Amino acid sequence: MTVLEHPRSWSCQWLPLLILLLSTGYEPGVEGVTHYKAGDPVILYVNKVGPYHNPQETYHYYQLPVCCPEKIRHKSLSLGEVLDGDRMAESLYEIRFRENMEKRILCHMQLSSTQVEQLRQAIEELYYFEFVVDDLPLRGFVGYMEESGFLPHSHKIGLWTHLDFHLEFHGDRIIFANVSVRDVKPHSLDGLRPDEFLGLTHTYSVRWSETSVEHRSDRRRGDDGGFFPRTLEIHWLSIINSMVLVFLLVGFVAVILMRVLRNDLARYNLDEETTSAGSGDDFDQGDNGWKIIHTDVFRFPPYRGLLCAVLGVGAQFLALGTGIIVMALLGMFNVHRHGAINSAAILLYALTCCISGYVSSHFYRQIGGERWVWNIILTTSLFSVPFFLTWSVVNSVHWANGSTQALPATTILLLLTVWLLVGFPLTVIGGIFGKNNASPFDAPCRTKNIAREIPPQPWYKSTLIHMTVGGFLPFSAISVELYYIFATVWGREQYTLYGILFFVFAILLSVGACISIALTYFQLSGEDYRWWWRSVLSVGSTGLFIFLYSVFYYARRSNMSGPVQTVEFFGYSLLTGYIFFLMLGTISFFSSLKFIRYIYVNLKMD
Repeated sequence: MTVLEHPRSWSCQWLPLLILLLSTGYEPGVEGVTHYKAGDPVILYVNKVGPYHNPQETYHYYQLPVCCPEKIRHKSLSLGEVLDGDRMAESLYEIRFRENMEKRILCHMQLSSTQVEQLRQAIEELYYFEFVVDDLPLRGFVGYMEESGFLPHSHKIGLWTHLDFHLEFHGDRIIFANVSVRDVKPHSLDGLRPDEFLGLTHTYSVRWSETSVEHRSDRRRGDDGGFFPRTLEIHWLSIINSMVLVFLLVGFVAVILMRVLRNDLARYNLDEETTSAGSGDDFDQGDNGWKIIHTDVFRFPPYRGLLCAVLGVGAQFLALGTGIIVMALLGMFNVHRHGAINSAAILLYALTCCISGYVSSHFYRQIGGERWVWNIILTTSLFSVPFFLTWSVVNSVHWANGSTQALPATTILLLLTVWLLVGFPLTVIGGIFGKNNASPFDAPCRTKNIAREIPPQPWYKSTLIHMTVGGFLPFSAISVELYYIFATVWGREQYTLYGILFFVFAILLSVGACISIALTYFQLSGEDYRWWWRSVLSVGSTGLFIFLYSVFYYARRSNMSGPVQTVEFFGYSLLTGYIFFLMLGTISFFSSLKFIRYIYVNLKMD
């Protein structure tokens, strides 16, 4: 199959205009609908087909043996439509505004056994088609499959050769469109000999009706055709589960941990006063716990450039995730089309690159880093390189299988241009500002030149145990809600409760911060001062639990199959787990840093 190239009209549009359109998730025709007169032609575009249970696997409609014009004319598409896998082309359907038609012939076809087998395979895989009329989608199944009986077993395959189009109008505008096969008998594709041709006649009917609804948005809220399911109920189980966990953890940190800290500070400060009034020996003598490592707790970690890059990119994705949820709450893009969401995410990622550069360079200079240029390069590559490699594999698989989800070359160049002209320069600019505004690291304790020996640690204070505990608790706070998110991204559900999503996102960050503080305290109590990387890994391991859940979801909760969907699902699931590792690792680190500063500032020392 030949992958369609991006329309030429894109080459004459300015990049700033494109960015403005992306920021609002603009889709042609949604806000400015076309006005018709009675008898005006209404163009119906054929778009794509694909397996119902594999949402990310779509092909052009004309790849099937269907009625096709001699010369295919494609429609110019927006970037959001291209990212959504749309490839619209004019059809043979002749529709005129407010003119009903009955049993009009679309075309006569003679199908070979190979073409019939292609249709049979598509119907068995539950292929659906998508047409577009005046920017309104019309969806239906390609054919009909029936399984009945055990002995004898019956397996029937039928093709829909007649479609009924129902269009509603108000004044001179089309408000709603739907396609159905009600009261239509499918044409059987069974019993065809290998050397036999199948003759088919495709027909269609058009019925117009007037509606009192004036706006498409009102009609869509009431009825979207019912082809895809919609989830609107509030997930009380998820909310209650998350709230209980948050209250338990916050209560643990605020009551138990603070009480223990108060006792520690009172005991350590009393020992300090006794030591000062006594013989003047080293106050570390005979002491134990987190006070004894005060000369090492602020010792800078190895691989400080990589640590700062992780913190910078994690801060960027925290801002990015918050921005996307807030945009959804404000209705700034069409949440029912993945392409609009993808384009908005691309824009926000490019614009928030300044945050990653600033945070990374600022902290890198604070902890004594000198190679700030290398730090900026590492920061800008920490996510973009894994994303590009993953996307290259996924896009190659789509291209090899002829899927419309494979991006055209001109679209790839356009996205690279956005990153090169917006994302990378903003990272550098943010890095320069971060480096220039950085002050020396303010440590409340002096660090000795020679590191203290760390005593043997019990097994329950190991990095693996901390990662297990620190990753599982935040994951359990979002596990129920995670199903609905996966069902939206990888299934046919339509998630619209973005207020609940924002609340759960805040809970996730709160739980991560609380569990990080608790684990860091336990680590320091064991006289282990290597908390820098441990704090990132402990809560950042939530990303690993999310990836393991994605494996469970694919095997037990979804009907996805095939190499195209499998490669895309696991490729982007790995990236999702990586993003959560960066976000939660950043929250965990800065929470632990704030906590450690607090306890050592309040500790009396000479």
